[in-house]
Amino acid sequence: MYASWVVRITVETEIAAPPDVVWADIQQISSHVEWMSDADTITFTSEQTQGVGATFDCVTKIGPIRLNDKMEITEWVEAETLGVRHKGLVSGEGQFTLSATDGDTTRFQWSEILQFPWWLGAGLGERIGKPILERIWQKNLQLLQSRFEPR
Repeated sequence: MYASWVVRITVETEIAAPPDVVWADIQQISSHVEWMSDADTITFTSEQTQGVGATFDCVTKIGPIRLNDKMEITEWVEAETLGVRHKGLVSGEGQFTLSATDGDTTRFQWSEILQFPWWLGAGLGERIGKPILERIWQKNLQLLQSRFEPR
């Protein structure tokens, strides 16, 4: 039996907008492809496109690897938390957490616990995959931040 591998990643940034303004943007799930460089397309598989229970397929591409990530929204607290469950070849859970900081800024934290199949690298994938994903997601947060802080 081949072992899968698990990666735990948390990245965060501060955005110069209050949580309700950031939430108004990120609650539009289909717009995530605009700031997630690894998200190619999002297609809803439920009539519902927001809130707990909404489901969608997200085609994810990192280098030569292309996967269909089946996702379900599991947590939805307006202007605070958006949680998802991954149910494709890569499984696990993720969460965006928004919290107010000094002034009209938002601390945006993105946490994921993902389980990858053995054939995506096993031990090597864990050592190499985590830093790659951290860099991609940190860049994604910079892209999200730029939606509120044009240069």
